[in-house]
Amino acid sequence: MRKSWGRCVYLSLVVVLVLAAGACQKKTVPASQPGYMADSSVSAGMGPSGAGLGLDDARWRELGIAGEAEKREFLEKAQAFENQDIYFDFDSYVLSEPAKRIMDGKVAFLRKYPRVKVTIEGHCDERGTTEYNLALGERRAHSALQYLVNSGISQSNLSTISYGKERPAAPGHDEASWAKNRRAHFVLQY
Repeated sequence: MRKSWGRCVYLSLVVVLVLAAGACQKKTVPASQPGYMADSSVSAGMGPSGAGLGLDDARWRELGIAGEAEKREFLEKAQAFENQDIYFDFDSYVLSEPAKRIMDGKVAFLRKYPRVKVTIEGHCDERGTTEYNLALGERRAHSALQYLVNSGISQSNLSTISYGKERPAAPGHDEASWAKNRRAHFVLQY
């Protein structure tokens, strides 16, 4: 009896280890999923053959985009939209004139593509407490959101989140790095 019990325990451990090893295997993500960015052609929205441009046909129709040229134009503009942050002065959430010019470009994009949703991330430099920077990051994100709403963009398509000092764009500990970290970043959902 003791011998068979020992074998049961041994077999159980082997089964658990095999299952655990299978769960840890690397999983592949198909290139057609939105947000997947394995290489530059996929990050630009193009599948391996250049067709499809990253979204399924139903989603393109929901966005009001039909032809391949329109799809490429949207993806190029979406990439530019996300890659252009706005920056803030130290301890401030007031939009500067250069920030307002960038925001005007974002307004134009969102008017052209009104079904796109945006999350505005507020970020801070490393100085100050975590709590203070989370609150300041929220005020920065809300300042950008309010500019969009005041420009006629539907608030139902906008959301904010603050990361405070937790996600720096520049890792340095000097004014040049801090200036890059005092920002609002824009993430599209489509």
